[in-house]
Amino acid sequence: MKTIKEKKSRILFQCINYTILIVCMIVALYPVLYVLAASLSSYAFLAQGKVGIIPMGFNLEAYKRVLAYPMIGRSYMNTIFYTASGTLISLLMSILGAYPLSRRYFPGKNFLTKLVVIAMLFSAGMIPTFLVVRELGMYNTVWAILLPTAVSSFNLIILKTFFEQIPYEMEESAALDGCNHLQTLFIIILPLAIPGLVTVGLFYAVYQWNSYFPAMIYLRDRELVPIQIVLRDIVIQNQTTDLAVDLVNGADQVSESIKYATIMVATIPIMLVYPFVQKYFIKGVMIGSVKG
Repeated sequence: MKTIKEKKSRILFQCINYTILIVCMIVALYPVLYVLAASLSSYAFLAQGKVGIIPMGFNLEAYKRVLAYPMIGRSYMNTIFYTASGTLISLLMSILGAYPLSRRYFPGKNFLTKLVVIAMLFSAGMIPTFLVVRELGMYNTVWAILLPTAVSSFNLIILKTFFEQIPYEMEESAALDGCNHLQTLFIIILPLAIPGLVTVGLFYAVYQWNSYFPAMIYLRDRELVPIQIVLRDIVIQNQTTDLAVDLVNGADQVSESIKYATIMVATIPIMLVYPFVQKYFIKGVMIGSVKG
């Protein structure tokens, strides 16, 4: 009798769990499907509000105009460069910061860890940061995008926690074989920490891809701006800037579709990355939840 009750409660729990997950999936997918449908729909159906998640009056004119505009291509390459370079720099600096803090013999480990946590809760503010960037000669350069936000305290703590899960005996064995600290890190520790590295790398990549505020502050050269600035000009500024006006000039009938097409063009690449790192990502976010 008890077994039957436990089985029924388990089935009920699974039904509730799946229902909640399906609702969350619908809530997450609907905006994406709507934007995709709107970008492929004709202006007549879009203006009448008849577009849902299925395109009405299939039309690729918006994508043709977006992809043909030179600034889109240039800003796209800038975003790819910022994402790739920024992720590599951030990962390297986070690794070099997290590894010493994860070693129990490191002097001042607890004090430095507290400083990292404080940095996660408090920041100097926008104006002091801007002054530092300007005085260091990084204003209006790619370094203003890559370096000021290179290390996230949250991601550094995730890596530190992951490194702590690796048995200390492996480091001792490497030391007996004559490995120094850098050799131990790159030959022994990092290959075992791939799930954590992929997880943190994905966090950094998504941040860099979606980032636009630093570019607004530090870049005045339009040749250096990322795709998110172009997207902001078109969608948020409602085509009031010269950039957006140039793009939709003479295309009033597709201007709304151009907004949605630009959103899709700026979003799809980073979405396509996730399936390739999913198996590492799931394991990485479970860090510390179960100890063997």
